[in-house]
This record gives sequence, C-alpha cells and structure tokens, in this order.
Amino acid sequence: MSDTTGPETPDALLGPADIRELAAALGVRPTKQKGQNFVIDANTVRRIVRTAGVRPDDVVVEVGPGLGSLTLALLEAADRVTAVEIDDVLAAALPATIQARMPARADRFALVHSDAMLVQELPGPAPTALVANLPYNVAVPVLLHMLERFPSIERTLVMVQAEVADRLAARPGNKVYGVPSVKANWYAEVKRAGAIGRNVFWPAPNVDSGLVSLVRRTEPLATTATRQEVFAVVDAAFAQRRKTLRAALAGWAGSPAAAEEALVKAGISPQARGESLTVEEFARIAEAKA
Repeated sequence: MSDTTGPETPDALLGPADIRELAAALGVRPTKQKGQNFVIDANTVRRIVRTAGVRPDDVVVEVGPGLGSLTLALLEAADRVTAVEIDDVLAAALPATIQARMPARADRFALVHSDAMLVQELPGPAPTALVANLPYNVAVPVLLHMLERFPSIERTLVMVQAEVADRLAARPGNKVYGVPSVKANWYAEVKRAGAIGRNVFWPAPNVDSGLVSLVRRTEPLATTATRQEVFAVVDAAFAQRRKTLRAALAGWAGSPAAAEEALVKAGISPQARGESLTVEEFARIAEAKA
C-alpha cells in the first residue's frame, strides 16, 4: 500500500477533474483578457519542474499561478515558493488549495496578490529561480521586469506562446530576432527548452506553447553603458527594423551623421541592420554616444 500523506504523492497534484471542480466552486471561467489557460496535466507540470532544474534549496517565484497546478509541483521540489497572482478570486483561493492538498508544505508557500509588473519586493529569502506559465499577453514585459528587479534569480524557465519562445531565444540574423531577444540576452543565456501541446491546457489555446530557459550571466555584460542606455539603442534600432542603423538611430543620436559617427566609433557598419547585432554590439554603440 502506498503512502498518500507525503508531498511526493501524485494525488497532491491537480488533474483535469480537480481543475474543473475548483474552477466551478470559485465561479472561475478562464478569460482571454487575462491570457488565462490553466494547465490540467500533472505530467506536464512535473516535466516543467524537471526541465527548470528546481533544487531542494531553491526559492522559486511563480507568476500567474492560477488554480495552483504548477505551484503544487514546485512546492514538491523546492525549499519554498512565492506566487504572484493578480486575479482577486484566484489569489484568495490559492492558499486554501495548498493547505488542502499539501499541508506538510503549506508553511513554505507565500502569496503576493499583485500585478507582477508592480512587484518591487518579495517576502522571505531572495528568489533563486523563476518558473511560470506566463499569460500570453504580458509574457515579455513580466519576464524582463522580474529579471531586472530580482538579480538573485539565477535560473528561469517560462512557458509562453511558441512564437514568443522563438523570439526570446532567437540569435542575431534570425528573422524573428528583435527587442525581446536582445533584452533577454542582456541578463541571461537564452534557449528553447521544449514544446508544449495544446491539449494540456483548459481551455485549449489556438496556439502552441514553448518552454524557454534563461540562465543568468555569471558576470554582467562588460560595458560602461547603463542598461537603460543600451535598451534605448535597441528600441531605436528595431522601431524601424528595415532601415539601416544610420537611419534607424538618427533620432536616438540626434542626426544621421551623429548616428554614423557612433556606429563607426563602435566598429559597426552604418549600413548594418539591428537584427544582425549582438547585445554586446548594442552596448558598444551606447558607449560610443556617451
């Protein structure tokens, strides 16, 4: 006979029937407006935790826990979990779900009822990992905000729309390489870490999802320019991505001639386009203007 009291039991995780029952009890219908798609497959959440490399000493922050599918799997593996939830009903219900399904770990769970974009601090020890099924409509800004605000986050694994995953992990020269790719790379080594089918969600989205792994750089990018200065160059370069950098950066530099001067000083062809540049090269351009 198996022990059903410990946190490792599969019974603790939420299956499709549990999710629908919880949602019905709370009167919750996932909304497109909030980009909500709840994961209803226990194997998928375990796979996410495994792919994230969550360790027993990790302090994990999760954004958008919803009904708690991934939260419970994270609690099994990590030292503690802090979940950030914007939805009033879901935020109110989550602690009770944790208490009911994983009472032995409930004291290792904390809830922050807030918009993730407004979170400036988290309770308890500094987070070491970020693992989340991010709402499709705010995935990139939330990810960048969390990486910027919490430098203690060493490892990140996020589930996002496949197209967003491709953009985040794109390399220079790739047609989907752009602002999210460069900015994510400022903080971390970024790569695709798998695909997720549509049938593990409720409701099933009409797009595929992907996992993206971000491992924070052990040393910050070597540059005298600030993050804001570098990001300003990136934003300008991709605002008119079909133009050469001499033209695209004219507004940022003050004139096409000033843009050319900064580019030449940085060792970059004024005829190049933003999509061919690494984050290090964008940093050199920012330095050249300063």
